[in-house]
Amino acid sequence: MKSKHPDLVVAFKNGELVSDDEYYMLCRRGDEWALPKPDELIPLPHESEFFLLPGRKAVGLNKETGQVEELDDMLAVAAFVAPGYTLSGHPVYITEENAPTLPLFAYGAVGVIGDEFYVCAMQVDKDNRQVFEGISPKKIEKQAKAIIKEFPKNRLMQHLMYNCVLRYGCPAAKNLVLGRFEAPLPTSKACNARCIGCISHQGEDSSICQAPQDRMNFTPTAEEIVEVMFFHQQHEKQPIYSFGQGCEGEPLTQGALLVEAVKLFRERGGIGTVNLNSNASMPKWIKELALVGLNSLRVSMNSAREDVYNRYYRPTNYSFKGEVCESIKIAKEHGLFVSLNLLFFPGVTDCEEEVEALIELVNTYKVDFIQLRNLNIDPEMYLQLLNGIDFGPSIGLLNFTKRLKTYCEHLQFGYFNPKICKDI
Repeated sequence: MKSKHPDLVVAFKNGELVSDDEYYMLCRRGDEWALPKPDELIPLPHESEFFLLPGRKAVGLNKETGQVEELDDMLAVAAFVAPGYTLSGHPVYITEENAPTLPLFAYGAVGVIGDEFYVCAMQVDKDNRQVFEGISPKKIEKQAKAIIKEFPKNRLMQHLMYNCVLRYGCPAAKNLVLGRFEAPLPTSKACNARCIGCISHQGEDSSICQAPQDRMNFTPTAEEIVEVMFFHQQHEKQPIYSFGQGCEGEPLTQGALLVEAVKLFRERGGIGTVNLNSNASMPKWIKELALVGLNSLRVSMNSAREDVYNRYYRPTNYSFKGEVCESIKIAKEHGLFVSLNLLFFPGVTDCEEEVEALIELVNTYKVDFIQLRNLNIDPEMYLQLLNGIDFGPSIGLLNFTKRLKTYCEHLQFGYFNPKICKDI
């Protein structure tokens, strides 16, 4: 790491990116604006993307005066980092009146040193399951179309190929095409939460222009699900199958269907790790699934504090301290590997009150793993959503992980669902 701060990266309104060597890049953690810490700057990972932030003026630290200044007529720029990396800081900008709400992505503070871009982030998982560098998009498209012909009557497979691969370029669905890693198994049209940042459904009252993708509009049969699972098993020696995807609602609202599908799969000799990505709102189905062959549960949350959780998830007919915690308890009692899909937001998730609540949750229920995922949301929208809640000082992403490891020695970190059934 070179011994100086990155210069500011900005954009003209026509989209052209430039660096401004009169200003240092700043980063934002909650309401705090500051220079990035040297230990949180990394070269921008391959397969990351740049975003222009409409209606948002770039802001930097003037090298000569030491003053924070906005740059007229220059747009702020952010980086959307590749999978396996967690952001530790958002970009700093001034939002103009009537600026649109930003789409549902994660926005990282990005700058430049010499000829290399740097971002405020940390690599939390070296698994390359969502790296497609060197794989021809035409190859994936060709194989997807071949699978469509091979399974003309399987609606789930058709959905995964037509919508998830060919329309949206979903990494999980592309891996199904390539016969590697983790296969997605969406099943549910409905949801019992109304997440502010839901990527498959936004209500009429939402200020977000639209969800990044459409929610599935049918319910597959158990036979359709099992057929997809065995297709994946034929091509991957240590397969993972995951219920609960971005193109669906909450899979536990189809609990009976999931139980039937997992039971059939195991009875017919199905191998590998069967995983459930869920809001863990229905403890009954967690037990039933464990009994028929589920291996792991990943519980989605933005916070271990109920008020913070409720502001984002807006649960219907369940509660965090009630059903969610009960589901985690039951999962552990029945031998499941339990992960938290922690939606990390710099300046909030890494604050003292949040860390303390998370440590208590992990130790109380012996949670095995935390997936440090980025919360995809307009940063100012999220902070406004949490207005009035006390968070205390931010300790930073690196100290966040160190603190948890100190007080939860058994805990592991990553980004992806780990393989549980390894001896197959």
